[in-house]
Amino acid sequence: MTESAQVLIHDITPHLSSFDHPGTIITPQQSRPLSTLRMHKSEGYALDWSPLITQGKLLTGDNDGKIYLTTRTDGGVFATDSRPFTGHSSSVEDLQWSPNERNVFASASSDGTVRIWDVRSKSHTPALSVKVSTTDVNVLSWSHQTVHLLATGADDGEWAVWDLRQWKSSSSTTTPSTSTTTSTGSKPVAAFTFHKQQITSLEWHPTDDSIVAVACGDNTLTLWDLAVELDDEESRDTAGVPDVPPQLLFVHWMEMVKECHWHAQIPGCVMASGGGGVGAFKTISV
Repeated sequence: MTESAQVLIHDITPHLSSFDHPGTIITPQQSRPLSTLRMHKSEGYALDWSPLITQGKLLTGDNDGKIYLTTRTDGGVFATDSRPFTGHSSSVEDLQWSPNERNVFASASSDGTVRIWDVRSKSHTPALSVKVSTTDVNVLSWSHQTVHLLATGADDGEWAVWDLRQWKSSSSTTTPSTSTTTSTGSKPVAAFTFHKQQITSLEWHPTDDSIVAVACGDNTLTLWDLAVELDDEESRDTAGVPDVPPQLLFVHWMEMVKECHWHAQIPGCVMASGGGGVGAFKTISV
């Protein structure tokens, strides 16, 4: 997604194939976008392809709080629903499809909420909205192993894990413009304030539902093990180091780290990018 609010869709198949055929020349035509989408009126940062719909289903969110759904038809044409999903009162920071429900997705916004949506809804409004932070919610990650767990990272450095089955509260507020009820009393099953600057990325381990990677504006990428119990006497004092949660496994320094992902083919390997370039590392503990 560009600063001019356009969404560019590329086919990188020729570029990937060129690695197996040294000397391959990529033509200018092959580098042009397959489709250019112009439905957004403001720039945005959030987008996500559905992992369950192979022909292609794309979510994109913008700074006006609008979310659009684009589907690739059988003829290969990308068609965008003209009606956006609305409910956020500020910019959409992150979007992610449910790992097991093909019609459900989650959104994070600078309005401090996370919202759960069903694309079959005719009203195009969220099915559930929860206030998870008093600051911007920058990123979210849905657990692929335990699908009712959702992790969020906020601008104040706090990241938390939420049980979607508990997202019900008697304490709520209603947004007049959308008639959406936002729960305000939900509590995370785990929350950590070790980081003191904005969380820029986080992701669950693809096969271990207790391991999470977190990137932060303090130039660190941390690995966490949520399976460590707080009442475990051996880990209560974290080797006598104050202000270090026992769940913290590893701290990796990386300049201006912006994004982190687990490698799909190398178990335990983390890829990250930032102001210092691209890096990869693997610890002995994961």
